[in-house]
Amino acid sequence: MAGRYDSNPFDEGEEVNPFSDGGGKGKAAGQSKFSGGSFYTSNTGSVPPASNSRLSPLPPEPADFYNPTASVDISLDSASDLKKKERELQAKESELKRREQEVRRKEEAVARAGIVIEEKNWPPFFPIIHHDIANEIPIHLQKLQYVAFTTLLGLAFALLWNVIAVTTAWIKQGDAKIWFLAIIYFISGVPGAYVLWYRPLYRAFRNESALKFGWFFLFYMLHIGFVIFAAVAPPVVFKGKSLAGILPAVDLIGEHVLVGIFYFIGFGLFCVEAVLSVWVIQQVYMYFRGSGKAAEMKQQAARGVMRAAI
Repeated sequence: MAGRYDSNPFDEGEEVNPFSDGGGKGKAAGQSKFSGGSFYTSNTGSVPPASNSRLSPLPPEPADFYNPTASVDISLDSASDLKKKERELQAKESELKRREQEVRRKEEAVARAGIVIEEKNWPPFFPIIHHDIANEIPIHLQKLQYVAFTTLLGLAFALLWNVIAVTTAWIKQGDAKIWFLAIIYFISGVPGAYVLWYRPLYRAFRNESALKFGWFFLFYMLHIGFVIFAAVAPPVVFKGKSLAGILPAVDLIGEHVLVGIFYFIGFGLFCVEAVLSVWVIQQVYMYFRGSGKAAEMKQQAARGVMRAAI
């Protein structure tokens, strides 16, 4: 029994390279040291011997591979393209600088001439006019300017309501001429008011211009006259029914109650507009006289007469 288990079956003894041509010591080529007993039989002739081969080494890197200052070979075509693009970029840059200098020169000329570039900013959702009372009008005149702006908006609302009232009268009575006149009042009245008297007052307060004050007084008095005429609406044009005044309201209330109510509301709007407009022109005239603009306007008028005479 002792002799049966003396040898260690897991002891390899000498290390044998199975891929070597010579095999193990004392053994024939291709034979293994262990037979494996009755459970394993090695066929020495079935497996060809492996060749002792090694992987070929990578080629060596150039000496200046990691040198950041090493020169890079660029073809002549790519170098010429780069120079061409560089010249184009320089030409564009010089053109942009020239345009920038030209725009700056124009802005300086406009500033020296006293011309203010008005950017449209009102109403915010669809800017159509320039309006910035808080930043351009002196503080002591801002309240008056806001009230004048209220009269402009009040006129627009009164003329819009006049269109609605006249539309009801047209539906009830079937007279289309009064409706067309109401549309003409609205379309021409609101832009005309802004151009003829509100913008001159705005610029007069901003630049202290006596001539702008005179322009404002002339057309604002016409505005007040029109508002008073609309509030009364005498039967001059189509029996006065193209304007929502007191006389057509009294005439229509007996026939069509709804139309008469609409005309009475229009009469009230024109009355409020007239009262506010009278207060605005009084305050502007007081400031005009107190600030010495009246004397300045007289002097400018005298100079104009002298130049015309010469």
